[in-house]
Amino acid sequence: MKRYSTAWHDMSDYVVHFTRDYHGRSAYDNMLGILSAGMLRAGNAFGIARQRAPYASQRAVCFSEIPMHLVSRLAARRGEYGIGFTKVFLLERGGGPVWYVERDGRAAKALGRLMAFAQSGDPAVAASMWTITPFVDAPGDYANGTYRFEWEREWRHVGDLSFSVTDPAFLVIPERLHGAARVFFGNARAENTGPCYECPFLDPRWDRDRISATMDGEQS
Repeated sequence: MKRYSTAWHDMSDYVVHFTRDYHGRSAYDNMLGILSAGMLRAGNAFGIARQRAPYASQRAVCFSEIPMHLVSRLAARRGEYGIGFTKVFLLERGGGPVWYVERDGRAAKALGRLMAFAQSGDPAVAASMWTITPFVDAPGDYANGTYRFEWEREWRHVGDLSFSVTDPAFLVIPERLHGAARVFFGNARAENTGPCYECPFLDPRWDRDRISATMDGEQS
């Protein structure tokens, strides 16, 4: 289900999670591992209360809703490999967009007071507060540098996110590896050794027309 007109090129119906090199494995291998397991694991705590709330309550999986024809700017920072889902998929599982409040602004100060109350008040109030805070970031100037990543247009899902083989809307893979990835998934299906993902493959460097054509099934 689309939320925005195809003519609104500044908006996106999708979110994408980028993988990276980790624990001696390449970003590509880590993406394949996630796809094989059908699970995105929430490794770190995020949000305005990540140092105040119970750590487990703030662990989240991160995504970006940057339109795909502009995703190269994010790929330059995050890498060339990712898994895309519809926003509807994430919303139905309790995920949502991050709310950016300026560090020294009124909203951030009000949230600070509420967090202090949550830490010392009713546990039920605290539980409600810590449900909200993973979805709030406070960009601004800090002692260790400037934090300004609003341009990532981030979405989050608190806790691990499981998915089936038909849930990803696309995979972000450099074009030079599209053939090899298709063979990998085809062999997994033929040999019954893992899932086969048949969603579109997108290169983050492609222009808008090619991405649109691929998503519409006009190109492989």
